[in-house]
Amino acid sequence: MNNYAIFLRGVMPTGKNKVPMGALRVALSDAGLVDVQTYIQSGNVIAKSALDRHAVQLLVHETIAREIGADIVVIARTHADVGRVMEANPFPSNAASRTYFSLLAQPPSAHLVDALRQLDFSPDCVHVTSDAIYTLYATKLSDSKFNNNFFERKLKVAATTRNFNTLSRCAALSA
Repeated sequence: MNNYAIFLRGVMPTGKNKVPMGALRVALSDAGLVDVQTYIQSGNVIAKSALDRHAVQLLVHETIAREIGADIVVIARTHADVGRVMEANPFPSNAASRTYFSLLAQPPSAHLVDALRQLDFSPDCVHVTSDAIYTLYATKLSDSKFNNNFFERKLKVAATTRNFNTLSRCAALSA
């Protein structure tokens, strides 16, 4: 079995993308995931499965749509994948409170990545890989135009963003 960290994009405590974590844990357990737990209310799930990453994403997406009625982008990563993303963080540890990780649902086209890399992100710093975008904000995420929606528009792929503490905790929980 693989240990997965599963990230839901755009989950809100109220409104159209409301996904109650208790109901989610039950639905995903009933759907066949093992040792399902959630971390905070923003759509972070830790679970085990013998399925591959893409099959887990599809299973979680379909289960949420059927059981909860929300159409949510799901990005699953194995424990090793999350660890690799954390280890590749190009920014210093003393900047963790301003470091964010945007996990990409699929590798974007190389020409779109090249175009994104050409942008001036000042005063923020952005580092793009094939499966994640690392952002070090000069002040805070809400002060910048370089957010999850911006990256999705530029790369034409779905993404979901987590701060350093949340991704670190999900890495630890998925161990």
